[in-house]
Amino acid sequence: MKAQKPYTIIFQDEKIIAINKASGISVGGDRWDESKDRLDKLIERDLKISKIFTVHRIDKETSGLIVFAKDRDTHRNLSVAFEQRNVLKKYLAVVHGRPSWKETKCDLALVPNGNKKHMTIIDKFRGKESLTHFILKFSAGNYSVLEALPETGRIHQIRVHAAAIGHPVVCDELYGKINPIKLSSFKKGWRGDPIEERPLLSRLGLHALELTLPDGQNFIAPVTKDISSLINQMQKSSK
Repeated sequence: MKAQKPYTIIFQDEKIIAINKASGISVGGDRWDESKDRLDKLIERDLKISKIFTVHRIDKETSGLIVFAKDRDTHRNLSVAFEQRNVLKKYLAVVHGRPSWKETKCDLALVPNGNKKHMTIIDKFRGKESLTHFILKFSAGNYSVLEALPETGRIHQIRVHAAAIGHPVVCDELYGKINPIKLSSFKKGWRGDPIEERPLLSRLGLHALELTLPDGQNFIAPVTKDISSLINQMQKSSK
């Protein structure tokens, strides 16, 4: 059986390519292991393009939207737009706990690769300005679905800020708990076989959902099947 590609093309023209990335593949080179598969080189090979340019990144474990540039001018213009916070970014996150708020924000300063595990850490003295807005969508059991709107783009920003406000992203081995999420953990009256039960989600519960560029172009990456199935089951249980 032919292996499934770890991405789908959402949009493409002469200047950019918008991709919906699967969890488990790096956008560019893995800084700790350059031999691993990387999305940019895979796209170049599949589309027979000599060079694409990485404008921004999402974590290897995160699924969702990535935009690549096809030429240096577009790459430069988009990079400046990201740096100047002129790109609107929206993520969907499944987190632990039930927030008492409808909306909140976290502006704790962050230092990427701040310890031996290469984690991003909070440091009000050495950290870079960082800001994430969170909006509660709904809760089920002891889990919730949030919209995360990062204004800055620090490494692991949403994951660190979510953990800092007491609601770490599910299955986050660095900043939370890696335990897979099962239906029995939030569905009232669940009567299945605990030995045979399979997890609904066993990877980081974070998806880069939407980007709006300065020229008004808007891209949405459909939520991956695993996170979508989990959210659907949570919605049923929350009614």
